[in-house]
Amino acid sequence: MTAYFIRRLLLVIPTFLGITIMVFTITRFVPGGPIERIISETRSLQAGSSAGTSGPGGAQPLSDEQIKALEAYYGFDKPVFTAYLIWLGKVLKGDLGQSTRYYDPVWEMIREKIPISLYFGILTLLLTYGVCIPLGMAKAIRHKTGFDNITSVIIFIGYAIPGWVAGVLMLVVFASHYDVFPLGGMVSDMFDEMTPAQKILDIARHTALPLFAYVIGSFTVMTLLMKNTLMDNLSSDYIRTAIAKGLPFKKAVLNHAMRNSLIPIATSFGNNISIILTGSFLIEKVFNINGMGLLGYESVLDRDYPVVMGILVISSLLFLIGNILSDLCVAWVDPRVRFK
Repeated sequence: MTAYFIRRLLLVIPTFLGITIMVFTITRFVPGGPIERIISETRSLQAGSSAGTSGPGGAQPLSDEQIKALEAYYGFDKPVFTAYLIWLGKVLKGDLGQSTRYYDPVWEMIREKIPISLYFGILTLLLTYGVCIPLGMAKAIRHKTGFDNITSVIIFIGYAIPGWVAGVLMLVVFASHYDVFPLGGMVSDMFDEMTPAQKILDIARHTALPLFAYVIGSFTVMTLLMKNTLMDNLSSDYIRTAIAKGLPFKKAVLNHAMRNSLIPIATSFGNNISIILTGSFLIEKVFNINGMGLLGYESVLDRDYPVVMGILVISSLLFLIGNILSDLCVAWVDPRVRFK
């Protein structure tokens, strides 16, 4: 099994190269890059300064020499593959480049957002698994009862409503109308003057609504996956035989059926690592949370390609490593699995 995981780790390299080459090439041919933005801003400034005077509209504000200098500055004067190799060399040295919009180091911009994304990502993961696994077990044991039917209606309603839509509704009801929770952000304006207990309470109040919006769509898939898998195992011959031989039903569920039912859950555990860090830009936009998701969304809109590529490097590596961790989780949950 060790040789298998070594091969999987080695496969991360060509996969990472393929992902980054494809996205890097796309960014070179998508219109609206930093040079076009500078031209548009310069044209707007010239139009504002010459308001009320006659002049040719839409004229090119920059000379050919200035445009060539900008292309050399941003590296657009080189062939795509050459520019990619230069970018890759910097990445291998730990340099993700500089933002073309704010002219700040990309890594510094990302590092400021990581704690917020990790905070909500880890809480979402813990809450999702901590609620869905026991809930799925309870639904499987009480199949077709009132509890099963009512919880199914609730989780399906949650699945039908996107998280950001639920966030807007909660803000209107609980923040605007009843003023129970804040409208957004992570802390209040007077946070620095609060006592430690007040700070914890303030962070909890700012966390409640975004956290609910994050997890509302995850409950259905995970809960039903746990329920259906556990029901299949409870109807298997080995469980019926164990109960027929006198094993208590509770022990049959917890010691035998439960462990086998966790295998499908374990396969998706590693993939959630990338979701922990990337977050959801729509939810972050609704609640005014400056996390990785919002940073990636704004960098795409601004055509801030170094930031886009920097986020891609982190998210793709996490996703690829998460796939390997999923295999490890499966091997840990099911001793019968032996990767070769």
